[in-house]
Order: sequence, then C-alpha cells, then structure tokens
Amino acid sequence: MLFNSFNFALFLPVVFILYWFVTNKNLKIQNALLLISSYFFYSCWDWRFVFLLIFSTLLDYFSGIQIEKSNNPNERKFWFWLSITINLGFLGVFKYFNFFADSLKDLISVFGFQVNMWSLKVILPIGISFYTFHGLSYVIDIYKKRINAEKNFIDYAVFVSYFPLLVAGPIERATHLLPQIKKKRIFNYDQAADGLRQILWGLFKKIVIADNCAVYANMIFNDSAHYSGSTLVMGAVFFAFQIYGDFSGYSDIALGTSRLFGIELLQNFSFPYFSRDIAEFWRRWHISLTTWFKDYLYIPLGGSRGGKWVQIRNTFIVFLVSGFWHGANWTFIIWGLLNAIYFLPLLIFNKNRDHLEIIAYKSNWPSFREIFLVLITFGLTVFAWIFFRANNIHHAFQYISGIFSKSLFSIPDLRPRDVISLIIIFMIMEWLGRRNKYALEKMGFQYHRIFRWTLYSVLLIVIFLFGTQEQEFIYFQF
Repeated sequence: MLFNSFNFALFLPVVFILYWFVTNKNLKIQNALLLISSYFFYSCWDWRFVFLLIFSTLLDYFSGIQIEKSNNPNERKFWFWLSITINLGFLGVFKYFNFFADSLKDLISVFGFQVNMWSLKVILPIGISFYTFHGLSYVIDIYKKRINAEKNFIDYAVFVSYFPLLVAGPIERATHLLPQIKKKRIFNYDQAADGLRQILWGLFKKIVIADNCAVYANMIFNDSAHYSGSTLVMGAVFFAFQIYGDFSGYSDIALGTSRLFGIELLQNFSFPYFSRDIAEFWRRWHISLTTWFKDYLYIPLGGSRGGKWVQIRNTFIVFLVSGFWHGANWTFIIWGLLNAIYFLPLLIFNKNRDHLEIIAYKSNWPSFREIFLVLITFGLTVFAWIFFRANNIHHAFQYISGIFSKSLFSIPDLRPRDVISLIIIFMIMEWLGRRNKYALEKMGFQYHRIFRWTLYSVLLIVIFLFGTQEQEFIYFQF
C-alpha cells in the first residue's frame, strides 16, 4: 500500500476514526489497533513476509528480556549475539546472498575458471533494512544497559512495525518512540493540522517533483549512450531532485501521518541541498540513518578518539557500510567511498563541524561565498548520485565519460521547461521555509487564513494536474 495511492487514502481515515473515536479510552486497545493496522498495511505488499516481521519482533523481544534478567555475562552475550546474528543473517540472505555469489563467480572467472553459482529466487522483503535496524538498536541498548527491556509485547511490536515508518523509516530509537507508545495520547488539533500540512508537502514532493523528474531521469539514464554531455548533466540533476523529493517526501508523509495519531517521529531531512559542505549534507540527509551509524558503528569503533588516522579509518568504514546498506551492488559501495573521500579534507583540517546552522539563518539572502559553497557541494553530491542511479559500474563510468565529452557545452537534447519551473518553485519554497522542520510548517502564518488555504488549494491542484500514475518510493528497494 503506497502513501500516494487511493487505497491509503481510504485506509488512513478508517484507522484515524477507529483510533480516536472507538479505542481512545483504552490505551492497550488503541495500541493493539495500531499493531493490527500496521500488519495489515505491511501485508498489502506480500502477506507472507508478515511472518518474517513477526519472527524478528519475537526474537528481539525475548532476547531483550533474557539479556536484562541474566546476571551471567556469558548468558547475556549468548542472547545478544543470537539476536544480532539472526537479524543480520536474514538481512544477508535476502539482500546480499546473490551479490556475494555473483561477485565470487566473477572473481573466479578472472583466473579462467567458469562456475555455476547457486542463487536465491526470492524477492527482497520490503522494509527489512529499516525494521532490522530498529531491532538491532533496541537489543544493543539493552545489552549496554542504556534502557530496560520492554515487557509488553504489543507495545514493543508497535515500536518495530508502526506503519508510518515501517517500510522506509525514519529509523526510530526505543528511547524516543516507546515512551510515546506507552503514554496516554490526547487528540491535539494543532498537532493534527500540522500533520496534514506535512502530508500535503510530502505528496507535493513525491508526486509533483520526484515523479516528474523521474520521467526524464529514467529516459536519460536508460539510454545514456545516445545523449549529449549537457543532457547527461541534466539527467543527473533530475535524479538528484527525484531521489530527494521521493525519499524526503516519504519521510514527510510518515511524520505527518504519525502526528495524526499523536506520535512524533524523528526528523529525517533538513534541507540538505542548501548544505555548504559534505559534512553538513550528511547532518541533513537521512538523519536517522546517519545518527544510527554514528551511535552504533562509528563510536564503538573508537569514534574520534585515538588520533586522526583512527578518525579517518572509522569514517571510511561508516561510509562504505552505509553504501552497502543501500543495496547489493558495487555502485553503492563506490557511492559510499566517494562521500568518504569528499569528507576527508574536512576531517583532516577539522572543518567538519563548521556549518551547524542552516544557511543564512539570520538573514534573507546568502553571501556569495555561501552560494559558491552550496553549488560546489551540490555538484559533488550530484556526481556521486550517478553511481547510486547507474545499473552497474560500467554504466556509471560510461555515463561520466559521456558527460566529459565535447558535447558538454552544447544545448541539451531535452528541455522540459515545465519540470524545470516546478523545481525552481519548489526550491524557492524550501528556501523560505528552511528555518523550520519542513517548508510548509510556518509558511504564511503571519498572513490571513485565506492566504494559507489558497496556498493549500494551489498545491492540491498542482498535485492533481502534474500527478502521473502511482509510482513506488525509491527507498522501498532498500
């Protein structure tokens, strides 16, 4: 069930009405409704994988309890590693088995041997990377004695499978989400209205920006050998806005939907294309994953302790693992490596914490230096996105070689003025709302209500006018 589908437009009001008007007097029944709704939501893709989700939930639930109640260090380690191994094992089998099998086959063929490697004929369970990381962080936090194990299975199961975030995040923490699940919730009109605004903005990002950019990005990437260098640059830029509109649009809809139920989720995007260096970009892009890797990989590896070489090593490990998390393809690993290389000068010269506030936070206009830094950072990011989007390494290098050809300074073969105009309008709105959690959060609140409702109406009309057929979200494949 897609957020941008007619089915979800029916599903959400039904759950909302049952939640606030039928089960609102009993927190246990209310949470049970959220759990049933979440399993139904997930089963709409493939009901068989609901059993995998339930098994993963049961594993971490019982492992957490056993870890907490045991005073024997060896027994604690047993339950800890049992949970970690099985969770990563499922992720490895479904997501990476065929990748390693094909890579081994290619390596053997280099030495002149031909082998037939066995591969799995299975589809990737949707959202497995996200709900696996929910469970991993929960078990790790219990093992490190940061939190207590949750004894109520329904409450814990809602934490893992809460439908707004189930298939593409944000990646929540038990310390943030579980207390909200366990606490009595009272309907808050302002919170719900804010949720609807964020849903509207997320739908605009997805349907108007991402899906329309996708038409041209796919056209150019799928036939890149026949386009000029300038057109290939345009294709890479279109993909940059496609993936941003797609993924941050999903996150906005997820956060907005959750606000309708009185639950606040972690912010996942904070205007990343206004970043002045790559470190700032990664503080603003997929924030929940970045902080997850910082807390559960970078810091355990030694973090910033132990000197500059340790920091460099740990940074490269995090970026490479992040690339591999995104997909079983060498293109994602190269994408992660590129971002690590971009990050390296900032780390060496201690410049990685220079830009903590959003650009031009206290003024309306950026300086020429800030504009230059934003353009450089955006250019580096777009270049890395080529590897993210390419079918394989050969395709990526073919695409890049096509860019750096004599036709780079020619007039592009395609000139979709409508999509370019939409991107410009979108970025203006993002700029005006950059100090807030999302662009529409406080836009126009100083004006009369008529202005705000006119803006909402225009966005709805544009969504219907420029909406293409239902398109899956990119991050569903991860």
